[in-house]
Amino acid sequence: MRRWLLPEHIEDVLPAEARAIERLRREILDLFELHGYELVAPPLLEYLESLLSGTGRDLDLATFKLVDQLSGRMLGVRADHTPQVARIDAHLLNREGVARLCYCGSVLHTVPAGMTKMREPIQIGAELYGFAGLEADVEIVRLMISALKKTGIARVQIDLGNPGIYRALTEKSGLNAEESETLFHAVQQKDAPAAGELGGPAVALLTALNGGRETITRARKELPSLPAIGVALNALDRLAAQCEVPGVDISVDLAELGGFNYESGLVFAAFTPGSPDAIARGGRYDEVGASFGRARPATGFTMDLRQLAALAPKAEAKGRILAPALDDPALRDAIAQLREAGSVVVVEMPGTEKNRSELACENRLEMKDGKWRVT
Repeated sequence: MRRWLLPEHIEDVLPAEARAIERLRREILDLFELHGYELVAPPLLEYLESLLSGTGRDLDLATFKLVDQLSGRMLGVRADHTPQVARIDAHLLNREGVARLCYCGSVLHTVPAGMTKMREPIQIGAELYGFAGLEADVEIVRLMISALKKTGIARVQIDLGNPGIYRALTEKSGLNAEESETLFHAVQQKDAPAAGELGGPAVALLTALNGGRETITRARKELPSLPAIGVALNALDRLAAQCEVPGVDISVDLAELGGFNYESGLVFAAFTPGSPDAIARGGRYDEVGASFGRARPATGFTMDLRQLAALAPKAEAKGRILAPALDDPALRDAIAQLREAGSVVVVEMPGTEKNRSELACENRLEMKDGKWRVT
């Protein structure tokens, strides 16, 4: 076996992709800052009990685990930023009222999270703490849409769901933990027979309740008249109405129950043609901070920069200027001025003139009429 082979679903990022990823990172983080979101950078690994506090079993299975050589305790490599950002909000910042936080960094998954996913996504996302009203969910969904527009992806569909409806229908089901998990995944996968066998006809109906906003009207007629279901449908209707923008299709999917099983309210996912996996996911997870002693209302979303860079239109690289390697103060000044103006200037190494084609420079810096000029 060749020593330099990488593990499956782990890849190097080469210059063109790295440039696209970095461009998106800067543009999206700048967008977050303009909306009042403050950047935080949690560590890549921490003690396992802290990293997995308040999360579902899915996140536990997605987390790489190792033994700390200093303390002997179990460490986890983060598979998601949300529990870490919740810890920061609860203990390190400990603010009253609304806190807006954002992040960007690699996470590591034991297995790929989707058909087109790597095991080392570069997560970027935003989270709003301290406000339970629908206005927070509207702000987050609108911010997610703005971030996706920054990528240049032409067509986006936002699927809205509310696990509160599923919970209201299964609250008194009497299923054990294993059966509950099986039912949860059957609904997520729109397996109506399996969902009906474990959860009954009303739960099976969730798998077929998807489409435009008219889905909410259908749900009011076809689902049981439970107060919790009415509240959840009202929230979905208001969110859908306030997030309609040109170029974005809003749909409702009552089988959309969230990602890592710790969502507590409205959930949403963004899709685009050409990708079988969601390009952004988010939702409300008011309970995730409870294990840190501060169960604050919370809503947010996350995206994978590597996935977005692969789907986004390719941006033209900046033209490069080749400069000769001469000990000339005037040449050094000319190069400095070009770089300050944003031009890419590559200084040719002595003796490499025969390999100029490999530098891919469209222009050259040459002496003309007593001045260094770009030709």
